[in-house]
Amino acid sequence: MPTDPLPTDPLPAGAAPQMAFSDDQAQAWDQLAELLAKAGIRLMDEETDPPDPDAPDAVCAILGKAGSGKTMLLAALTKALIAAGVETVSGDYEGRRRRDRRTLAILAPTNKAASVLRNRGVPATTIHRILYTPVYDPEYEKIAEWLAGNGPRPDMPDLGETALDRAQAFYATVKSIPGALAAAGLRGSDFIKGWKRREDPLDIGFIDESSMLDTRQFEDLREIFQTLVLFGDPAQLAPVGQSGEMIFDTLPAANRINLNRIHRQVAGNPILDLAHALADPDLAFEDFEARIEAAARTDDRVVWAPRVNSDLMARSPVLVWRNVTRIRLIHAFRTAHGAPETELLPGEPLICDGLELPLKHRKKRIDLEARGLIRGAQVIYLGPGKRPGFSRLHVIGAEEPQVSAASIIKIEREAEEEPFIPFAAHMGAAFLHGAAVTIHKAQGSQWPEVQVFAPDLFAAARAGRVEAGIPLWKRLAYVAITRAEHRLHWVVRNRLARPVEPLGTDDLGGAPAALNLRAEGP
Repeated sequence: MPTDPLPTDPLPAGAAPQMAFSDDQAQAWDQLAELLAKAGIRLMDEETDPPDPDAPDAVCAILGKAGSGKTMLLAALTKALIAAGVETVSGDYEGRRRRDRRTLAILAPTNKAASVLRNRGVPATTIHRILYTPVYDPEYEKIAEWLAGNGPRPDMPDLGETALDRAQAFYATVKSIPGALAAAGLRGSDFIKGWKRREDPLDIGFIDESSMLDTRQFEDLREIFQTLVLFGDPAQLAPVGQSGEMIFDTLPAANRINLNRIHRQVAGNPILDLAHALADPDLAFEDFEARIEAAARTDDRVVWAPRVNSDLMARSPVLVWRNVTRIRLIHAFRTAHGAPETELLPGEPLICDGLELPLKHRKKRIDLEARGLIRGAQVIYLGPGKRPGFSRLHVIGAEEPQVSAASIIKIEREAEEEPFIPFAAHMGAAFLHGAAVTIHKAQGSQWPEVQVFAPDLFAAARAGRVEAGIPLWKRLAYVAITRAEHRLHWVVRNRLARPVEPLGTDDLGGAPAALNLRAEGP
């Protein structure tokens, strides 16, 4: 096989620029091509065999630090599989299943992580959206089958020909059935009648940000996919409760493929330079801060910040280690914006803390999770809903971001065990404030600009804790600074700047009114 199998055609708009494969990427490509050939998919020949349910299951991992080209390799593999006739599955709609079809799903643990891939031209979705599939109203399923090329244009007198034309035009640009139906003037509750656990197996799963996978998610995925490829960064933080071990650490050494060359460093990215400097075992915290201060003097992509920028906190949370710091910063943010204690202002950021629903409401839980309200999802509060206890929300990174949901919003107080609840439904989606988050919760997300609260990392360094043989402060610093896409703010003092702009929601854009899904709770 040639050492540079990357297709020469450009990736879709928004994808990362193409580069020649390095030796380690070419080796990874060869190993994955061999793995896929055993599963009946030959990349070089662009041929596939019908699925074989008796073929052995396979799991492997592509591992590398930030900038090593994992996403570039994932995108190139995706394009090659599509060229070979493999069908990508997004979880929003699946038409009639052919016996000979081969499938690929590109998954991430959170909406934000999936949206990072989509912005680079990779059709990614969340793990939840592939585990649970929508049940369509049979009448509107005719439109979906037509758009997917599996049936004739339906006769829909109640909807009208103009609406069908709008749906067709949308789908020609964006391959989203829910988006196309929304463009026709339908709400999600019109055409989606419920959600069910996936029963049909799929062929290949690419799992990005696999350092965030826990054991239960991994077992769920193994039940569905015959071939799993995990893409992960071994320098990140392991899921809480897994003793510093990540899922890919449990795989045999022969099933772990390492990418060592750092591609993005060639462009002189000071943020990545700082991230990879943390690999030096002799680097002390004070020496690391000196490097940051020096970088800030020569490159505006690194900022030595004397205080927290409260305007940035509205869309990009301050990253901290300790919960007590997080709570203090949240209260400082709300005070600076004049937020009343008894209610939220439109534009305040929230983090989904899970769903508070009894087991008998399993169907409603699946409904909310499928619409993006999963633990760790970033949300912007838009205002109260039409029913008591409901909130209108914008789910960051979701393909259909606007949702109205029964909400339990908690604002924690310093030195108090019980949080303050400005308003709440009896049950529904639970939220914490999102102006500041722990570095653990930030994993898998990226923002154009990121503020890292350095006094917390200094405290971690003083504590002397070690995780999987690496000082905890280095793991925290690595994850925190690699969340920044364009600019890193290293905040060195416990101060907050006054906001320049009031809170608002105009910057969100969002979906048309027809796409405001009603995720109504009991």
